[in-house]
Order: sequence, then structure tokens, then C-alpha cells
Amino acid sequence: MSVHARLRATVPAPMPPSQAGPPEITGLPGLRLLVQRNDDEIVAQPLDDAFVARAGASVCFPAPWPRSRGTWEVAPDASLAVFAGVHAVRAVDPSGATRWEVPHGCWYGACRELHETYDEYADRQDHRYPESGSVGFSADGRLVWAHVRGPLPEGELSPDTADEWLVIDAENGRVLARADAEAAAAGSLHLPHPTDPHQMGLSIGEGQDGAPLRWGRWDGRELTMDCLDGDLCLLSLSPSGDRLMTVSHDQDSLAVRDSRGALVEALEWNAEATIPRHPSAPAAGTGSENDELAVCWDWAGGFLDETILVTSTADSDEDWGQTRHWLVDTTGTHGFLPIDYPMPVSGEPIALGSGVWSTLSEARDVLHVWGPRVLEG
Repeated sequence: MSVHARLRATVPAPMPPSQAGPPEITGLPGLRLLVQRNDDEIVAQPLDDAFVARAGASVCFPAPWPRSRGTWEVAPDASLAVFAGVHAVRAVDPSGATRWEVPHGCWYGACRELHETYDEYADRQDHRYPESGSVGFSADGRLVWAHVRGPLPEGELSPDTADEWLVIDAENGRVLARADAEAAAAGSLHLPHPTDPHQMGLSIGEGQDGAPLRWGRWDGRELTMDCLDGDLCLLSLSPSGDRLMTVSHDQDSLAVRDSRGALVEALEWNAEATIPRHPSAPAAGTGSENDELAVCWDWAGGFLDETILVTSTADSDEDWGQTRHWLVDTTGTHGFLPIDYPMPVSGEPIALGSGVWSTLSEARDVLHVWGPRVLEG
């Protein structure tokens, strides 16, 4: 049995792929944006419910530093872009004016300077490949959650704190709350609760050292942080926000959990035990450690609705590799179903909710939006 993907929309990228990173669709249903960034700016295009860009509605945000020097996020209403850089978190409006800035420690691991401007390290060879944090807007756009390298200049936490997690007023940049993230990150990703602006997930990557997962709750005065057990990469939240989709750091285990990290109804799947061998896989080789076929979960996918997931796996040995996309029915009715596409797709599936997901074209210049068409035996 398989799922035939039905093409729902074709969304052209606003920038040529030779000059920019891949386009992405962000936001919740009703507030979707097509976002793409190059070294100079971010372009954000509001999308209607059919994923058509609204005529004349594109917004550009001039960038304060190149895209290799940090991450970024655009507000749900496209009124503000926030850049998480090497030395500061900066909010920029469409005119290019800085609305606010929160300085912090340098993300280059060996540097203990508190830089005041990007120009201080722009041409320094030792700062070419820094680690990075991230930012995320709350569902209502009023808060910015920021994962930064500590300490902040005012230093309320210990000087030995590696990473800090901040809650910031999106309007004026006032730091409302902070916590020791208890991590030393190489990178991170925020995933907002879809209905509660006072909750946020933070998936942290520490390279080979692990993948700590944090869940934050801000009650208007204090930030409470839960450290979820295990090395888990947070990929998606269900539409209710009650379920988390995670993949283990070693990519062996895919699971559905609650916001405290507990498994939901034993919804956990080992890749090699769950996914059948690829029909095009080469025959088993000599048994050496380099030519055995391995199957693992990609760090990609998410909830299409409260019970259906889209995900992908990678099959590979020393000389061969393939990626496969799957629809997962967590109720157990259909289980894992391979997705058949009517055209070549590139990379991994991105869940958009409302029963649809996106893939990138092979030329990386178009996003295709898909929904399941039929189940066939």
C-alpha cells in the first residue's frame, strides 16, 4: 500500500537559487509566509490559503550581516525580522532601521570578547565559522524567544554559563526573562506552541556531543525550563501543541511525545525494525563495516494533523544512497506508507499542517505543496 501525493500548489522562490538560500514556507494556517534570504536581505511574501503570493505584498528586510553569520526569523505579520548573529540579536523593520538589539557573548567558541559591532570581527579568519543560536516568535508575534551565547553584558547569570535562553518583548527589545540553557550549542531551532504564546520548544545541537531538548513556559514574570530526557531533536508540534515529534540524536528512533517528554501511547519506532529494505538497494556485500546497508530517520518532517505525520528516511551504504518519504498514521490504521510523487522532488518533506507538506524542486527554485490523494494497495 502506498500514498499518491497530489500537487496542491506550486510556489516560485522570490530569489534565484544561485544567490540565496532555499525558500521556505513559515507560519500557521492563515498567516503563512514565503521567506527567502540572501546575504543582503530577507524577502517575505504573505501567502493565501491556496499558497498564492498576495500581489504587491512582498516585504524586504535589509540584513545587518551575511547569512553565514547566524540565523533569522520573520514575525507572523511580516512587520519585523529578527537576526540572531554572532554577537547580538537584532530586530530590523522593513526600512532597515534597527528597532532594538540585545548584545551577548560571541558565538565563536574561543572568543571571550563582547563585540559591539559586526565590523569588529567581519574579516577575522578565526571568526569565519562560528557556532550559532536562534530566535523564534511566539504564535501571536508579541514575544521573541532567543537562544544566545552567554553571558549578557549585565550578566545576571553565572559568568560560567555557556548558553542563555531569553524571552524578549518583540516591540521594544526588553528582556523579560532568562534562564541558563544548560548547553553549549553548535546550533539550535525554536518551535513555538501553535496556540499558547507563553510556551516554546528549543531543539539544541551540540555536534557529536548530543542534542539537548528544552521546553519553556513563561508566566508573565518567570521563565520555567524543562530539560527533556534523552538526546532528542524536536521536529514538529501537533496543531493542538500537545504532541511533539522527535528523532533521536543517533537517528535510530522516531517518536511522538507530550510536552514533558513522555512517550504518547508507546508511539516510538526504530528505523531498521520499522522500514523495509529499499527495493533498489544493492545486494548485501562482503559484510565489512563499510558496505552494510543502513536505514536511519532524517531530522525532518512533522505533523500534518493531530495524528498523521510526514517523515523521511535515508538508506545508504558505502557506494549507494536513497531518501524515501513516508506518511505515518499514529492511530495504527494504516501505519507507515511510502509516498509516491508524480515528479522528482529534492530533499526532505516539510510539514505545513492542514494536511499538507512541501518539498523543494530539483533546481531548488520552486516549492511544491502536496497532500495525500489516495491510498492504494
